[in-house]
Amino acid sequence: MIDFDIPAGLAALRDEIRAFVVEQIVPYETDPRLTRHGPDDELRAELVELARTAGLLTFQAPKRFGGREPSHREQAVLFEAAGWSTLGPVALNCAAPDEGNMYLLGKIANAEQVDEFLLPVLDGRQRSVFAMTEPDGAGADPNQLATIAEFDGTDYVINGRKWLITGAHGARTWIIMARVAPNPHGPDGPTLFLCDGRTPGIELERVMNTMDRNYVEGHGVVRFADLRLPASAVLGEVGQALRYAQLRLAPARLTHCMRWLGAATRAQSIAVAHARTRTAFGKPLGEHQGVSFMIADNEIALQQCRLAIWWACWALDSGAKGRHESSMVKAYVSEELFKVADRCVQILGGIGISDDSGRHDFLRHARLPALRRPDRSPQIRDRPAGTALAVALLLGGRPRRRQRVVQGRIQRHGLVQAKQLNWAFCHRTVRDDNELT
Repeated sequence: MIDFDIPAGLAALRDEIRAFVVEQIVPYETDPRLTRHGPDDELRAELVELARTAGLLTFQAPKRFGGREPSHREQAVLFEAAGWSTLGPVALNCAAPDEGNMYLLGKIANAEQVDEFLLPVLDGRQRSVFAMTEPDGAGADPNQLATIAEFDGTDYVINGRKWLITGAHGARTWIIMARVAPNPHGPDGPTLFLCDGRTPGIELERVMNTMDRNYVEGHGVVRFADLRLPASAVLGEVGQALRYAQLRLAPARLTHCMRWLGAATRAQSIAVAHARTRTAFGKPLGEHQGVSFMIADNEIALQQCRLAIWWACWALDSGAKGRHESSMVKAYVSEELFKVADRCVQILGGIGISDDSGRHDFLRHARLPALRRPDRSPQIRDRPAGTALAVALLLGGRPRRRQRVVQGRIQRHGLVQAKQLNWAFCHRTVRDDNELT
């Protein structure tokens, strides 16, 4: 059974993180260094030093690296507190993509790679990127990976183009996904590489203009032009990139949800405060039935999202891979929190779409969860796993009969158009949770 009690020590750390964010980080939300492309490196460095002084920097790191190594369930409590401001995770060094990259490197990097590429990120001295998504290749389907690495027996020469690479400008630790071409010297296939962001052959074409401004230095378009890396740059084993990406995916899905939940909870608190003090037609807004309904719907949604996150974290802590659980939770939480943000704006009225409310930025940020991430297609990346699980659990019999039955049920209930489903998921077993999609 899941224990919903929060131990005293965890509650104390949660309160400490929340107080730190409220008192020291929230004032920076109007800092001009928070640009249309997110916080710049100068602002990030200043925030990181505040967290270091407070003894809270990279609190989620493993104990062997000086962190507190909270469980996934404990992270859910702490990351929600950090997310009270979208700058909170930046200061505490638990923001994407660094948080997920540190987790991955801690699992598969060798000792030399840890010293050169992981420890500086853990210490907040440099940032990292995960370069996978491509304009016409890998994205929701990483199997479409088009970036090629040619191996000559000594070095890998990488050529390709990536986009929506979060934090590319100024990052030093680069994790690059490329397809090793067939060669006579060894294995091939999708592979992860580690290198310094200053290595010749990495060209930042531009920083993209996107809806959000919460990720340090925004999202870049990058070209690899004859990027030459030694064999020692391979992260893990050649041909295993998709398996490693899955290792990173489930926890990273959930930490996104945790941070979003913190920001949404703050949005609700601002809306409630406004509804208590702003009057219309002789009484506070909150006493009007329509407004009270929205506040109640938000409270319900926030708690349901919190419980869903805790459930998936419990699954991970229990030893499950969590691929299906995290997929379902991220799809649900992202959409519900966007609805929460939208209702908060409705309660705030005109002030809700201005910077004066303090929530205009979160509304822009909240649209991102509904898209899952800027490099993902929501109906492709997060839906199929849940669809496959539902089909496998609810229906038996031959695949074609299964397809007809599910199509009929979906069409009757108006859930989605049947043609949108990837029926390949209905035909395969989901018993092996290690299967890559």
